[in-house]
Amino acid sequence: MLIQYAAKAPGAIRRNVATVRKVLFSSFDKPYNPLHLEVSLLKRVMMVVVFAAAVSVCAPCIVGEQQNSPEKEQILWQKLAATVSEVDGKLDGVLAVAILDLTTGQKYLLHADEVMPTASSIKIAILAELYRQAQQGKIKLTDSYTLQQSDLVGGSGITSVLTPGMTKLTLRDVAGLMISVSDNSATNVIIDRIGMENVNALLDSLGLTHTRLRRKMMDIKAASEGRENVATPREMMLLLENLYRGKVLNKPMTEDFFHLLSVHKESYIPRNLPEDLKVANKPGELEGVRNDSGIVFTGKRPYVISVMTTYLRRERDGGEAITKISDAAYQMFDRLSRASELGRVVSPHDTGNP
Repeated sequence: MLIQYAAKAPGAIRRNVATVRKVLFSSFDKPYNPLHLEVSLLKRVMMVVVFAAAVSVCAPCIVGEQQNSPEKEQILWQKLAATVSEVDGKLDGVLAVAILDLTTGQKYLLHADEVMPTASSIKIAILAELYRQAQQGKIKLTDSYTLQQSDLVGGSGITSVLTPGMTKLTLRDVAGLMISVSDNSATNVIIDRIGMENVNALLDSLGLTHTRLRRKMMDIKAASEGRENVATPREMMLLLENLYRGKVLNKPMTEDFFHLLSVHKESYIPRNLPEDLKVANKPGELEGVRNDSGIVFTGKRPYVISVMTTYLRRERDGGEAITKISDAAYQMFDRLSRASELGRVVSPHDTGNP
């Protein structure tokens, strides 16, 4: 059965399996000798253990298969896994991925528990806590805020050209700047208003113990001391899933949260996707780091995708890797959304060639 599994595995696993198989079955080519029986059996047992370890180390993980899920869907998941493995092999850096089918619960995970720098993707958690406090009545999204000169930090976008002491915005407006143009000054205003410790308390309540807001934006001193904002792809995936399923906010707040998160922005997940497709995501960029996490609302098969890269030799390559993986995931989920269980797409006008 292990060998049958290996036949369907990606190339890296098949190469390891070929070596193990050669050793595993080599004794069958030799004349029978009862004195060698015990050694031969021990040898085979040990090699099966080595084989299983090799597969577990090399294989990306597809988990949560539904018993009634058509085999054809599993073939599509295997092809997606092969594409991600190919991208991973070509990237000069570290890649980690988590993809979740919000309809079936099936997941694809690659190095998904590696703790990585989040860069601006941590702003998803900040926005979630802002909305939670608004739901609890601690603040109002319509509360006004007057921009101060002391608010301005490096990496500011629109706030850098607004007039301090004169510009009044609602908290929701400030959050919009944090998400749409990743304005760091706006982000720090939100952090000061809701409290860094409360963001982490929200994450704790969801069991996301590796995702942490440890510093405000552009705090180089804190970053140099190791206080980096961090997460894992699995936990970014779980945060978005909990928000999607209404486990953090009520229905109106959840809808507005995703409306704000899906505002158009320069990012990697939606780069090559249809312009009218709703994508609620937040990318992140630092030196040597490129990330993007979000939900793609693909018809009947919405999905979560979190791709994080670090130790990049060239940041551009990290962004391109995220885009390639996003494209492959969308191609699969779009087909699953529009097709029957047999793979037939039924449209008002049949577009199939005769």
